[in-house]
Amino acid sequence: MSSYQHISFEVSQDIVWIGFGVNEKKSMTTLNRDSLMELKAAVEEVAKMQNKVKGLIFFSHKPGVFLAGMDISVINGLKSEAEALRALDETHPIFNGIEDLKIPTAALVDGVCLGGGLELSLSCKKIFVSDNTKTALGLPEVMLGVLPGFGGTYRLPRKVGLTSALDMVLTGRQVKNKAAIKMGLADALLPSERMRELAPEYLLNRKTGKKKTFKEEFQSAAMESFLSRKIIFQKAREKVMETSKGFYPAPLKILEVIEGAFGKNRADALALEQQGFAELSQSIQSKNLQHIFFLTDQSKKLDNKDKIPSVRRGGVLGAGVMGGGIAWLFAQNNQAPIMKDLTPAALELGLKQASQNFSSALKRRKMSEDEFNRKMRSIEPTLNFEAFKSVELVVEAVVENMEIKKKVFSEVEGYVKKDCLLTSNSSSLSIQEMSKALVDSSRFAGLHFFNPVNKMPLVEIITHDKCSKETVEALLKWVIDSKKTPIVVKDGPGFLVNRILAPYLNEAGFLLESGVSVDDLDGAALNFGMPMGPCRLMDEIGIDVCVKVGKIMHDGLGERAVPSTLAQKLYDAKLLGKKNGKGFYLYDEKGKVTGKNPEISKILTVKKVQKEESVLQMRLFLPMVNEAAYIFADKIVDKADTVDIGMIYGTGFPPFKGGLLRWADQEGLDQIATRLGTFAKEVNKDRYQIAPFLSMMIADKKKFYDL
Repeated sequence: MSSYQHISFEVSQDIVWIGFGVNEKKSMTTLNRDSLMELKAAVEEVAKMQNKVKGLIFFSHKPGVFLAGMDISVINGLKSEAEALRALDETHPIFNGIEDLKIPTAALVDGVCLGGGLELSLSCKKIFVSDNTKTALGLPEVMLGVLPGFGGTYRLPRKVGLTSALDMVLTGRQVKNKAAIKMGLADALLPSERMRELAPEYLLNRKTGKKKTFKEEFQSAAMESFLSRKIIFQKAREKVMETSKGFYPAPLKILEVIEGAFGKNRADALALEQQGFAELSQSIQSKNLQHIFFLTDQSKKLDNKDKIPSVRRGGVLGAGVMGGGIAWLFAQNNQAPIMKDLTPAALELGLKQASQNFSSALKRRKMSEDEFNRKMRSIEPTLNFEAFKSVELVVEAVVENMEIKKKVFSEVEGYVKKDCLLTSNSSSLSIQEMSKALVDSSRFAGLHFFNPVNKMPLVEIITHDKCSKETVEALLKWVIDSKKTPIVVKDGPGFLVNRILAPYLNEAGFLLESGVSVDDLDGAALNFGMPMGPCRLMDEIGIDVCVKVGKIMHDGLGERAVPSTLAQKLYDAKLLGKKNGKGFYLYDEKGKVTGKNPEISKILTVKKVQKEESVLQMRLFLPMVNEAAYIFADKIVDKADTVDIGMIYGTGFPPFKGGLLRWADQEGLDQIATRLGTFAKEVNKDRYQIAPFLSMMIADKKKFYDL
């Protein structure tokens, strides 16, 4: 029998079985050049024995993973379009070879099936999916700034129709097992534990696939018409431009390739796909998105993760919006949280917030009604500390007042177990100072979530002088297990994200006070690639919070952080933002923007001025880079990776730019220093004074990513 290193090859009952994930140590099985070359040899071997066997079945040895696609490092390693084209010249014949086999072929998809894994499956005549809840199929290449390069743009539309194919390829959306059956992507749903046993019968004897109704057949035929296709592609382009603002070339190139391939034979269609992939693989946007992928992947790795005990029960102190959100996260991860506050009304508010988060999943059919009720019942509201004897992780989310927080920690420490982790969700108060309230401060750290907890992926873990390594590792494990993205930073005013965000929002205030309009300012940020402008962001955060954080930053950082007076004026006028329905914008009861707030014009009485959009953008973003340099000098972090993860997942800094500091490196630190120097002369010496650490880097000809 044939011998392979990366795949298995066997013949049983006249069926050829090719298995992936042999001796795979990584959590996800991926394709690389070695496994592809072995697959090529195996497919050629099957082609020679077609007269002797009845069929071919692909499967995985690794539970929960069929194939997670191509190893991203292979794509990242492509140095030119010519190199990318050569790589695809080697790969396309493999998938074409599978498609051209005369015998019945099938992919047994149990678990994750993404990218090249789905493209391999599409080369088979049938796709069988398991009833495993982890089973999901998708083509996520667009999220890396490229398009499917192994025939996905050609085969998927032919399998599921144009509309469904565009939805999957343009968004990277993953399709669950039952949805895959419904849309015609998969041909049968099999029980996970009996998949290999049942597969031969379903491959050779059973009628599989979704039988189309007359209406579906009619709609499918209608879509083949030139006019219908033209309308579909036109609408898809409009949607892409609406969501991506043209910052990402991949979705537009995908549309170009799929539209251009219609009516063409396989060779010509795949040639279009190859060229499209090669071009995108070398784009700056794709390189930056791949960079983010590696940063995110690295942030979720913990060497001894399996040896660290898991949290079985959590506790939340404070049941407001944040407290309710954190209780939701505990319940979502089956950790039956206790939620404490001082009054039944406060507890009701926290339960309402958790319920809203679960209701969102219920409406999207990501959760059943039984699961919704079970998870909500798992949250135990209480007015005392007695039940905290059973918890392993406490998150404090009370009012932002140092003395109150200290009192709460001093109190709860007397009830919890000696190995219980104690954390504060403070967004700006000193973790070092807070730790003084505890007898054993080694088990204490900051655990800063971002609002809303159910949507924001980032969690800052803030350490202090006596925080133990074991505490940090345990918190890292919990954050990763909770499907959030962690960064570890040292204590300091605003920690990392809020400290770098503060000069951005503060400068927005000064610009508005100088006569720049809300529309121009928010528009400049949006056109830079931010998900929302600074005025809209201040409304989201809450003007009262902006005032409080502004004072903390000024106290901690000095004159470069002197706050504009605008936030205080808005606060005095009771314009608090989204939380009370009016700030820079007006909001309805559901928190949706209904228009601009006319009251703002009474506060911004300065004569309107026009400034070039590029000037507004540099006024907003260069102080962030400068503050990042101060953060390195203060040893809050020691790697550019940490800053970029924080700014992308904590503030929405444009992913296609690769992160704040990668963008700064690409712009050129000497150019940034020159602009800062100009603003220091023309705008304000203190706010734009070049950070000494940044000057030192430039003198040493270093970039942030050299640190």
